[in-house]
Amino acid sequence: MNHPRFAVFRFSALALATLVLTGTAQAQSAAPAALPEVLAELRQLREELKQVRAELDSVKQQQAQSGQGAAPAGAGAWAGYGGTAANPGAPTAAAVASAAPAAEPARAVDNPLSFFGYAEMNYSRPRNNASGATATLRRGVLGFAYRFNERTRMAAELEVENAVVSASDQGEVEFEQMYIEHDLSDSLSAKAGLFLMPVGYLNESHEPTRYFGVNRNLVETAIIPSTWREMGLGLRGTTAGGLRWDAGMVTSFDLTKWDATSSEGRDSPLGAIHQEGQLAKARNAAFYGALNYNGIPGFNVGGSVFNGGVGQKQTSFAAPNASLTLAELHTRWQPGRWDLSALAAQGRFSDISSLNATFAGQATPVPSRFGGWYAQAAYRVWSQGEYAAVPFARYERLNTASAYTGLPVGLSPSILPDVRVMTVGTSFYLNPQVVLKADFQRYLSDKSLDMFNLGVGFHF
Repeated sequence: MNHPRFAVFRFSALALATLVLTGTAQAQSAAPAALPEVLAELRQLREELKQVRAELDSVKQQQAQSGQGAAPAGAGAWAGYGGTAANPGAPTAAAVASAAPAAEPARAVDNPLSFFGYAEMNYSRPRNNASGATATLRRGVLGFAYRFNERTRMAAELEVENAVVSASDQGEVEFEQMYIEHDLSDSLSAKAGLFLMPVGYLNESHEPTRYFGVNRNLVETAIIPSTWREMGLGLRGTTAGGLRWDAGMVTSFDLTKWDATSSEGRDSPLGAIHQEGQLAKARNAAFYGALNYNGIPGFNVGGSVFNGGVGQKQTSFAAPNASLTLAELHTRWQPGRWDLSALAAQGRFSDISSLNATFAGQATPVPSRFGGWYAQAAYRVWSQGEYAAVPFARYERLNTASAYTGLPVGLSPSILPDVRVMTVGTSFYLNPQVVLKADFQRYLSDKSLDMFNLGVGFHF
């Protein structure tokens, strides 16, 4: 598409050239001595027109690279409603900060500062305990990004959980992300700071408008501790064929925080020992790698691996060389009105036998293995203008402690059965950025946990 400014300029230049040529014909009969001067002016005008055309071609190329053209076939139905397979998330800090400069010509940035954010408010009522119903402003997030130039930018997200933060409240405030990112080339970028791990679908894309269900799914919260962030260095590259790869070196977890008398480790093994960039022990580093293929419109498949020490080489700790490996695979397909996805994750702690020997008889020793998977289907049954109704169903199966090592016979806790949950519900969009949600969660392994949920969410 021609930029209006360049189109007007080109039209004016052509008109000017016509006038000059006309004038030249008249001048040749009236003043032959002025012909060289007129020809010089025409050559100068021709060079200016070439420069205008070069600038116009540059703008067209940058618009194509930044995705300002038509949406790919098969993804259009879901653009904004639950995300797309190639880009399952809303404009998070990384997306806003990295995408904005791409559409700018190679010149000084005109509007370097941008704001964005999201919020979600939830109501939950246990099926068998009406008096246990709760309502909370679950999260409120304000993000901001600043572009220093066309290649260098920063991004940050400040989050408040459960509305109020004080010593006596259950609220929490934290920087979910804060990092600098720089484009090394058109297809390779590097970042440094506190940033989200590229693991699964939810961790990097967790705005309430971009996932189904009032609450985030259990596998990507109990097994993958979304939202999971680490401090360190990262690289991201893309190819013309639709591959995106991520790799980096970051901080790891801190197993010295494990409390065998608490149920926190049973709820989420990694959630109990994450560091979140708060005076994080950094004697042990971790490495991550992720690969995603988005070369087919409406289809994504990928996976990731994270490995690092968690004992942090603490000499007074029973397992200074303990380590963690977490791997996951995921896929998403969006044919027409359908949105089908699945994910499986598996984690393993190593060199923890000596530590678990000190936890003998305790309620929550460190599991040697944990994991889970889910499968989900959604269908856009109705849409009109910006309104859309999208019912969904999701089945999850997970176990946060499927095996133990290092415990004496008779002192190991029983391996509990897998948690199996069926969630059915509907997302009703007032706008791609505003959603009303309702769902019912049926715990097939423990009916006392059945829950009805309502939610409101938005992002901007």
